[in-house]
Order: sequence, then structure tokens, then C-alpha cells
Amino acid sequence: MIIPFAFGGFLVWYSFSDIDFNKFTADLKNANYWWIGLSLLFGILSHISRAYRWSFMLEPMGYTPRLTNNVLAVLVGYLVNYTIPRAGEASRALVLTNYEGIPFEKSFGTIVAERVADLLMLVVVVIVTLFLQFDFILGLLTKKDDVDANSWWLWVFLGVFVFGTIVFFVYVKKATSGFGLKIKKMLNGLVEGMLSIFKMKKKWLFIFHTIFIWIMYILMFWVVTFSIDGLSVPIGAILVGFIAGAFSIAATPGGIGSYPVSVSAAFVLFGVSKELGDSFGWMMWGSQTAMVIFFGGLSFLLLPIYNKQQ
Repeated sequence: MIIPFAFGGFLVWYSFSDIDFNKFTADLKNANYWWIGLSLLFGILSHISRAYRWSFMLEPMGYTPRLTNNVLAVLVGYLVNYTIPRAGEASRALVLTNYEGIPFEKSFGTIVAERVADLLMLVVVVIVTLFLQFDFILGLLTKKDDVDANSWWLWVFLGVFVFGTIVFFVYVKKATSGFGLKIKKMLNGLVEGMLSIFKMKKKWLFIFHTIFIWIMYILMFWVVTFSIDGLSVPIGAILVGFIAGAFSIAATPGGIGSYPVSVSAAFVLFGVSKELGDSFGWMMWGSQTAMVIFFGGLSFLLLPIYNKQQ
């Protein structure tokens, strides 16, 4: 647990050691915080939608927790992830165990299944981004002006990767013992978790809320770009920056250090100045972190009060 925090601290130092503080403070001072407020609204809507979606997965097992407890559990989970990486999912399940009497393993199982759905949505965003920005990304990889004539090695790499993937899945499919069997069981569990979504009575509402959550994620990222003077970011940079930020959150608790650095680096690829990229990265991360800390802490206080009244 110490290593992720140490790595995050290093990235914070790395980012601020090369930052123009005069430009950074000027961007913060002159920012249009109306756009940041709108971003926070989109974030809150995504959390409420996630809490509402959760009830669809618990209902087939005979549990109907109160929406308020679901929302508070989700907010607490986000806050816990800032202290102990990936422990937020367990804390969400514990909240419903304590206040709704739902067995931990059952509520935790639904959280794992919903994470599979979120992973699928992230893959969709990545595929859409690759489709829209294929020429640009290919140009970055080849570093050539004539990418069509000089990118044969990339196609060879992709061919080897696809062939290796096919061989791996054939091996796993035929495995009857050892490591291959463990991977096979894990993959079967993931597939079963995804298919269980389509067995729900309200599966279309579940799918709607899943798409809605990710639209809110992208919108809360996009609108912050309007808050900084001089920052003009094309849609391709928005998607690439969003993906970079999404993956960076797994590197350190709450994305501390890793999120601003990754997003700034993604923007620089599209011609955005490093100063503006740094300002955006830290402003985006800072506003979302403040929201998580405020509402997560408030949820800790409200849970016992709300349930005592009930």
C-alpha cells in the first residue's frame, strides 16, 4: 500500500518541479468556475445513476435497499479508494451489509459484475477513439510523414499480437489443470457476470444507466476545458486525455499525481502547451477530489443519522 502513495508523491513532485507557477496560478485565478461547477454536477449525476443502477442487480436476489443508502454507499466507496486502493468496492458492500442486512458476498458480487460492465464501456470508448483518431495515432507511432508506406512494422506487430492472442485463448479453452484452468475459470466468471446483466428484469434500464454514467464522465471532463483561457482542445484530445486519465487512476490512490501528469501528456500530443495541459490536469483532478472528499465525508456522517431515523 505504501508503494502507490510513494509513486503518487513522486509524480506530484515531478509535475510541480517543471511547472510554471506564475502561469499556473494565473490560470487558477482567471478560471471560469461556472464550468467547473457544471462538471461537478455531471459527476454527482453519474454517482446517483450508479447508485440507482446498483438496485437493478440486487433486486433479482430479493433485496430492495433504499436509494439513499445506495447513494451514500457509493460516495463512501469513492472516498475510501483515496486511502486504500480498490477498497472502495468492499466498503460499498459493507455499508449495505450494516444498514440493509444484505450479505456481504452477494452485494460485493454485484459490484464485481457492474465493474465488468464499466470495463466494457471503457473498451468501447477506446475503440471509438482509435477509430476516430487512427491516422493521428498511427502517425505518432511511426514518426513518419508517409505513414502508409512506412508502417509495415506496426502491421507485423499487430499480426503477431492477434496470432498470440488466438493461441492463448485456444490454450486456455483446452486447459484441464494448472494455470490454464485458473485463467479459464476467471474468464468464464467474467463472461457469466456480463451475461447476468441481460437476465435482469430491468436490463434495458441497466444498460441505459451504464451509458448515461459514461456520458456524464466524458462531459464532466470536457466542460472543464472551457474554464481556462486560451485552452482549445479538439475532440480527439478530449477522448485520448479522458482515456489516459481513466487508466492513470489505477496507478495511484485516487489518481494523485498520475492523473494530472497523464492528462497533460495526452494534451501535449495534440499541440496543447504543457503549461495549459498542467493547469487543466490539476484543475480537473483537484475539483473532482474536492467533491469526493466533501460528499464522501458527509456520507460517513449521514449514514448512521439517516438509518437511525428510519
